[in-house]
Amino acid sequence: MWLQTRCDFEFEIAEPTPFVLMLRPRSGPLQWVAREEYRLTPHAPVSEFVDVYGNLCQRLIAPPGPFSIHTSAEVKTADALDRAPGAPFVEVQALPDATLGYLLPSRYCESDRFNQMACEITAGRALGYDQVAAIEQWLRARIQYIPGSSDIPISAVEVNQRGQGVCRDLAHLGIALCRSLSIPARMVVGYLHGLEPMDMHAWFEAFVGGRWYTFDATQTELRGGYVVVGYGRDAADVAIYTQFGLPVFPIRYEVDVHRITPPGPNPATTD
Repeated sequence: MWLQTRCDFEFEIAEPTPFVLMLRPRSGPLQWVAREEYRLTPHAPVSEFVDVYGNLCQRLIAPPGPFSIHTSAEVKTADALDRAPGAPFVEVQALPDATLGYLLPSRYCESDRFNQMACEITAGRALGYDQVAAIEQWLRARIQYIPGSSDIPISAVEVNQRGQGVCRDLAHLGIALCRSLSIPARMVVGYLHGLEPMDMHAWFEAFVGGRWYTFDATQTELRGGYVVVGYGRDAADVAIYTQFGLPVFPIRYEVDVHRITPPGPNPATTD
């Protein structure tokens, strides 16, 4: 399906403030970014870099006064997500090098605290995909998803204790449970068509059967319409904006995702 995504921020800046933004989706095997718009008002010099997880990041210094960020993109993404019951567990010695960092405990995913619990949740399941599916099902049944209930990230241990959280929190606990079983798992942030209420969204992926698969315990069933903006170990790696200096908070923040007809050819590139 073709989607148009939009994210708008407005700030009131008191003094020159450094930002690192992560708002640009990039094309990959499961999505194609056909067009983009990225607008800063007033304009500020920007430099872009690719972080260690392959995410597109922008550095800038916001000037004092009103400052707004507008991004939008037209993206072709999957109509449905792949499911692979029975996909096997990949032995650690056979994992690609790039996945090894996603086996370790991280700031918000204390996987070294969850092995016994993960074994209980996945008892009787085939090693690999079926274990992760059991974790996803357990999260959906046992951790209450309450959009807007938390403004700051909390760790997997805290989520388990509270029994509730936002999408980011459920992803943290799912990641920690997977890693405790030696299954690489990573946080994903981006857009989801049809999300209610609309906002940026977080879910997780697990590496089984030789590839990454999507899991999202906040949704009753997996469907298409996901647009990835960033990957990381946990929320510390995938903040859509990071600001340094005196705290700055948005005075307006809006996200929109809707279906569009496929964009036509660019006249400048047609024969």
